[in-house]
Amino acid sequence: MANEKIGFIGGGKMAEAILAALAFATGRSPGDVIVSDVSAERRDVLARTHGVIVTPDNRQVLAEADIVFLCVKPQQLEDLLVDVAPHVRGTHLVISIAAGKRLAFFESRLPAGRVVRVMPNLAALVGASMNAYCLGGRCRPGDRATVDRLLSSFGQALAVEEALFDAVTALSGSGPAFVAHWVESAVQGGVGLGLSESDARVLTYQTLLGTARLLAEGRFEPQALIQAVSSAKGTTVAGMEVLTRTTMADDLRRTLAAAAARSRELSA
Repeated sequence: MANEKIGFIGGGKMAEAILAALAFATGRSPGDVIVSDVSAERRDVLARTHGVIVTPDNRQVLAEADIVFLCVKPQQLEDLLVDVAPHVRGTHLVISIAAGKRLAFFESRLPAGRVVRVMPNLAALVGASMNAYCLGGRCRPGDRATVDRLLSSFGQALAVEEALFDAVTALSGSGPAFVAHWVESAVQGGVGLGLSESDARVLTYQTLLGTARLLAEGRFEPQALIQAVSSAKGTTVAGMEVLTRTTMADDLRRTLAAAAARSRELSA
C-alpha cells in the first residue's frame, strides 16, 4: 500500500482532513497524493499547505492514482461519473464518502472500478472520525485490509453491511450535530448556575472528552460509570432522578429514527 498513489476528486475540507492524516500516518511523500478541484483558489491552498499535486482535471487523478477518494457533493456525482467512467480501470480502488449513494449507484456507472462506500464524520478534521464502510462486489480479498488501514489513519474504521448504513448515517454521520446540541444545552445550563460562558465550555468539553475516553477505552460500561459517579443521596443521584423522568432517551431515539428515515429517502 505504501507504494500506491492516492488521489482525491474534490478538495474540500473533508478531503483535506483525510489527505493530511494519510500523509502523516503512512509517511507518504506529498508527491504521492494528487487532488483535483474546480476551484483554483482551493487548489492553491492545498498545494501550499500540504505540498500535494493539484490539478483541475479529474481524469488526471485517475491516470496517476491507484486509490481514488470521491469527495464531491452527492448532487454532483451523476455528471462526474459520466465524465470519469471511461477512465476508471479495474486496478482502481474507488472510495466514496458521498452520503446516501449506494454501492449499486456507483457500480452501475463505473463498470470497471472496485468501489467502497464510506460514511465518515466531521471529526476527520481532528483525526478522530468514525468511519463505517462496506465493500462493493468487485473488491478483491486484500481490499478490506487496505481500506481498514487507510480509514484508521484518521479515526476508527468499522466494516458494516450496507443495509445498516442508514442507521450509521443517523448515529455517527449526523451524530456530531446531536452531541453538539446537547453540549450547548449543558453549557447554557452552567451559565444559568452562575459560571462564565468560557468556564462552562471548558468544564463541559473536558467532561465530555473524559467520559468518552472512559467508555471508549473499556474502563466502564455506561451503567457501571453512572454507578461509579453516584453516591447515596449525593448530587449525581439528585440529578439522575430528574434526568430519568424526562423524555430525553425517547427524544434521542426519535431523533435517530428521523435521521435514518431521511437517509433512506436520499438513498432511494
